[in-house]
Amino acid sequence: MNILLVEDDPIVADALAITLEEAGYFTTNAASIHEALEELNINEFDAVLLDLKLPDGDGTRVARLIRAKKERQLIPILVVSGNNSVDDRIMALGAGADGYLSKPFDRHELLAHLEAIIRRANGHSSLVISVGNLEIDLHRKIVSVDGKTVNLTRKEFEIMNLLGVRKGAVLSKSSFINHLYGGRDEPESKIVDVFVCKLRHKLNKAGFSGAAIQTVWGQGHKLVETESRMAH
Repeated sequence: MNILLVEDDPIVADALAITLEEAGYFTTNAASIHEALEELNINEFDAVLLDLKLPDGDGTRVARLIRAKKERQLIPILVVSGNNSVDDRIMALGAGADGYLSKPFDRHELLAHLEAIIRRANGHSSLVISVGNLEIDLHRKIVSVDGKTVNLTRKEFEIMNLLGVRKGAVLSKSSFINHLYGGRDEPESKIVDVFVCKLRHKLNKAGFSGAAIQTVWGQGHKLVETESRMAH
């Protein structure tokens, strides 16, 4: 997943980036409102970590501008700020932030908040997503069929993560590439078809049923429950 860090302090930005990248996220840093908006216009992000004190204004402006664009309205925003007043929290949440974390904080607390707002933004309250006889454990990073773990590579799990979190939605190849590589050393888009083919083989071998990874020609792939499952 690709995270936009809006933080002007390079030391804090580096510390956040290290924490997130160790947890498997890709990060892009913007040191101002202007840079943040430029990045949002160019790239797709799964979430935004937002500081409030920026050199060209109040960070809540970023939140308001994100919410003003229809195509960005669902991007989860976590404010990470040294300000701990009730007024600051109310202002940030009122501007469209999904969560507020005060500095200093524990790295595990940061990751828990981030994972929670990403899940909620995509309609999931639980850490485990179920579809058919398959479960995707977002915390333990495990995919299982009928309770038995399916041995997946990291990138295969990340594809299942994205498909599961956005269950039912058609995801383009560019969405998968951005999710898997975060703009770094991106391969050709046909690699997505290779990953999906290998995934289907492993899941089918494990007895996956009641759902399927469907290909929508010319658009991408989606994870959906099949009619036989939905009829029960």
